Amino acid sequence: MRIIPAIDIIDSKCVRLSQGDYNKKKVYRDSPLEVAKEFEAAGIRYLHLVDLDGAASRKIVNYKVLEEICSQTNLIVDFGGGVKSEEDIEIAFKSGAAKITAGSVSVTNPEMVEKWIESYGAEKIILGADVQDMQIMINGWKTRTEFEIVEFLKKYESLGIQEIISTDIGVDGMLSGPAIGLYSVLMSLFPNLKFVASGGVAQITDLDDLKVIGVDGVIIGKAIYENKITLKQLEAYVD
Repeated sequence: MRIIPAIDIIDSKCVRLSQGDYNKKKVYRDSPLEVAKEFEAAGIRYLHLVDLDGAASRKIVNYKVLEEICSQTNLIVDFGGGVKSEEDIEIAFKSGAAKITAGSVSVTNPEMVEKWIESYGAEKIILGADVQDMQIMINGWKTRTEFEIVEFLKKYESLGIQEIISTDIGVDGMLSGPAIGLYSVLMSLFPNLKFVASGGVAQITDLDDLKVIGVDGVIIGKAIYENKITLKQLEAYVD
């Protein structure tokens, strides 16, 4: 199971939201690069970097932060937030992203995402499937769509998508525990997809619970910044 710390960016700073609410923002660090270096020093290899300004603006905003982290660390970075056009995806990859997360654009422009899969390879495109009450949410979690997650995943599995980051908005940033039930159901329905759990991780035992059900990776955000889980503790879970 891959350990993937998260850095969410607003105004080039490291922040966290509660339940995706931009009005419930807390700034933790002024330098995302320094945070990324600390993760790398602890032996962590992966990073989930989210441009929250980009998600709200519907275009990449904080690509300079991505560029800094990718050029000054060896972290394998997946990048999301505002990637909605050919220009955006080119900026993301040129700035050093190893993968991009297709979130809102997977709903609003599936033809473009299909083209990205064909052009860049399925291994470079992660499907962002963020849910509230099993319905897909987009635009920085502000817009509820008509798409139910199971049908949504069936569609993208048929297009070749291999990896899914799924966040249950109801638990994200709440330190209330991950959505074990959601992931268990989805993994039973889609045994050939790789699921990355995101949201709700509050303590080190949550990682054990996620490992038992067999997720491919787990994204950890607020629990690190609030010192509920230390980088020292994570070293035991890092390959």
